This record gives sequence, C-alpha cells and structure tokens, in this order.
Amino acid sequence: MGGTSAEREVSLRSGTAIYNTLKRLGYNVVDIDAGPDICNELYKKKVELVFLALHGGHGENGSVQGMLEVLGISYTGSGVLASALAMDKEASKKIFLYHKIPVPPFVVLSKEHGAKNIEFDLPWVVKPATEGSSVGVSIVKSETGFKQAVETAFSYSSRAIVEKYIEGKEIHIGILNDKVLGGVEVKPSLEFYNYEAKYTPGLTEYILPPEIDSRAYERTKAAAISAHIALGCKGATRVDLRLDIEGNPYVLEVNTIPGMTETSLLPKIASLAGFDFPALIEEIIKDVIDEGQ
Repeated sequence: MGGTSAEREVSLRSGTAIYNTLKRLGYNVVDIDAGPDICNELYKKKVELVFLALHGGHGENGSVQGMLEVLGISYTGSGVLASALAMDKEASKKIFLYHKIPVPPFVVLSKEHGAKNIEFDLPWVVKPATEGSSVGVSIVKSETGFKQAVETAFSYSSRAIVEKYIEGKEIHIGILNDKVLGGVEVKPSLEFYNYEAKYTPGLTEYILPPEIDSRAYERTKAAAISAHIALGCKGATRVDLRLDIEGNPYVLEVNTIPGMTETSLLPKIASLAGFDFPALIEEIIKDVIDEGQ
C-alpha cells in the first residue's frame, strides 16, 4: 500500500482496511508501505502472497506486478499487460473500440504535438491519460476554460484525453473473478464524481442497485464485463460507465485495483451481492491460491 502516486493517501486507507481484516481473519500478514526498498522488504518479511492495495502510479500500471513476477511472488489482481493497458486511457480506449465496446467520442492531446481539432460538441471532459481517482480531471463547458483544463491534465501526464461529456447517469459495475457482482449509481453533490466526492463521506449519494430499467442495466453489465475481458483483467475490478438519457452505456475506464476504503464502491456492490468486506477479501485471495495450485 501507499506508494508514490497522487493516490497515495487513499491507498494507505485501502491497505489499512485490508490489513486489519486479514489480521482479524487469522492470516499471517504484514503491511508494507511501498518505497524504493520494496524488494528488500518482501525478502526480509518472507512474503508468499502480495495483496495489492496500491492505487495509480507504479502500483497499478504493471510495474510492481512485473517486479513480483520476476521475484516469483504471487499477487492479487490483474497481470502486467492488463494493468498497463487499463491505466493508460488512450490504449484501453483503442482496445475497447477494436472490440466494439462503446466509449465516448475522444481525442488525445500530447505536449509535443499540441492541440487538435475537436469535432464533438461541448461540454468536454479533460483528463490525464495515466491517472486514476479523477485526479486532474476537469469538465469544460465553454472553450474559455479549455486551456486551463489541459494544463491541469498535463501536470499529471504527458498526454491528455478530451472526451465528450455524456449527459445521463454514472454507473459503476463491480466484477469479481470474471463474474459481474452488480452495480451502483453515484449522485455526487459536487459538479461531478471527483476526488473529493469519492473520498469524503456524505458528499455522494449511492443507489444500489442503480435506478435504471432492467434492459439498460443488462447492457451496462454486458459492456462492463466485455471491457474487463478485452483488457485481460483478473481478480476484482470496477468498471466506470456513463449511461446516456436513452439508456446506452459508454465505458470510461476499468480500475484494476479498486478502492477498499469505507466509501469505496466495490465493497458496497459486493455487499449487495452477498459478500461482506471480509468475505470479499478472502474471495480475492482464494482465487490467487487456487490458480497457483
């Protein structure tokens, strides 16, 4: 847990919740704040299985997964390639398009090549290509705010995604071991479901299951599991989507290491599916152990 990304504080909260739960369940568990000496820490503490609670940065982009592969240590969640693809919004969107999974219209901007013509109407969502937890995300309603939004995104990544804002509902689908657990509709009191709304209790209303008709819900779940499979994800993921006013889902991204804090969405979804927090944690571990046997 921890690490060096912009999501460090949330990762520490997720990691602490997981650590305390594993301890109560009787596992021989240590908590490691991932720093430059991570290899030595894993060796000294004789770690046999890593439960990854790192959000963003090297912990979620495949780098730590690659290190664990080299060390021969089992770990939870997606592998190197799936983690890297999911963390890179440009790469994942292109794979979704190849598999005919619906995504909002988008363009990619880079610091080197400057601006592009944007051929879809405002409002736009501007975000870094390689961050999570809505870090660096802006909603642009007029072209006057566009330059600042791009500069904010570029402060976190060398590339920025500009995508069409989809009017409608925000739906998040939880997936565990290649099966859909269910979904949640989020209604933030702020302008959108940003970092503050995600991690401050009381700022967002959570509706479980989502208040949408059954056919739209099935389409949303189908798009989510398709996105999970297209990237080659494993373990527990959360797929973020927008549902337009006609009930059509658009995949925004796949989170390969979803938050595990008291306000996090995957534990809420899992609870509705019959998994309390300890059961969810054990299910994630069991899948890794079963795979290694």
